[in-house]
Amino acid sequence: MTTAPPAHIAMFSIAAPGHVNPSLEVIRELVARGHRVSYAIPESYAEKVAATGARPVVYTSTLPTEDEPERWGTELIDNIEPFLDDAIQALPQLAAAFEGDEPDLVLHDITSYPAIVLAHRWGVRAVSLSPNLVAWKGYEEEVAEPMFAPMRATERGRAYYARFTAWLTENGITLHPDPFVGRPPRSIVLIPRALQPHADRVDESVYSFVGACQGDRADQGEWRRPEGARKVLLVSLGSAFTRQPAFYRECVKAFGGLPDWHLVLQIGRHVDPADLGEVPANVEVHRWVPQLSVLRQADAFITHAGAGGSQEGLATGTPMVAVPQAVDQFGNADTLVALGVARRLSSGEATADDLREAVLALASDPRVAERLASIRAGMDAEGGTRRAADLIEAELTM
Repeated sequence: MTTAPPAHIAMFSIAAPGHVNPSLEVIRELVARGHRVSYAIPESYAEKVAATGARPVVYTSTLPTEDEPERWGTELIDNIEPFLDDAIQALPQLAAAFEGDEPDLVLHDITSYPAIVLAHRWGVRAVSLSPNLVAWKGYEEEVAEPMFAPMRATERGRAYYARFTAWLTENGITLHPDPFVGRPPRSIVLIPRALQPHADRVDESVYSFVGACQGDRADQGEWRRPEGARKVLLVSLGSAFTRQPAFYRECVKAFGGLPDWHLVLQIGRHVDPADLGEVPANVEVHRWVPQLSVLRQADAFITHAGAGGSQEGLATGTPMVAVPQAVDQFGNADTLVALGVARRLSSGEATADDLREAVLALASDPRVAERLASIRAGMDAEGGTRRAADLIEAELTM
């Protein structure tokens, strides 16, 4: 363990579970080691942050919330403009909140642009805590350029880059927006190396994979397997893209009444349980479940393949059927399939027969179980929460 004198560490994130949750156990560990941690976050996550022992620094965000996923639009520019808009309006709030109490080190989510600007302004090191995949050698040529070139050719795309560049220049930063966002000088990656595409081409002097930092999640409650349920299937599409009543009905049709199987169905806040029709006795429907608690007892997992759910499935050794909905989920789904622990289906096209066949095949395949066991062993060796805290403390001594 690295021994570092107590310091003031500031963490910055946005109000989204996939961005906040991966950092919480790391923050809890830093507090337990005697550091004073301030965590900049919108009000909706302040209580969750406070439970770690960190001090929430509440700011107002303009980003779309979980209740309005349609505000993210349908085009690439729709997805990235809100982060710049939010950063520009949040920077003065955050600068004022930390005035006179500047930290010794800045930690930040990959979407927290103001954190990088403030670290530059304060003259302290900034470390990215990445909750998902990172860039590898060749990433720009292979992925970023084909993705962003059409957008950059549009009037709206050019205006976005001009505005981003002007904002950085005003704050004394000469980097182009792309490396400013995608190429941090130091990053601790809160996913297992197994989920990282082209992991052998990632610069390990910059990026350190520490694997899952999950904790016991006791504060979320505990789910108990019903008596007589020999096999358990969890279905969850996360928290944002959950308006899928037709897909949920296919899940109920696939496993409702199926001997030996018990279905735990999380439907989110946008679907009325009545829209599912008659629900058999072996199906329980919830708006939210303590996912990790269920997965520790589950035999299969139908997931949207978000970074959090994907690594929780791997950490618990649970075979997965991936039904990606947006952004990085498609790549995560392909990675899980390539690892030999998942199948990929489309939530808009998968029938009850497709879902049942995929789950039963995965759950009964000894090769899948062997692959999951091997991956879990590798994740355990990555160090998790304690290693993440050690690496952060090492930054304090530089």
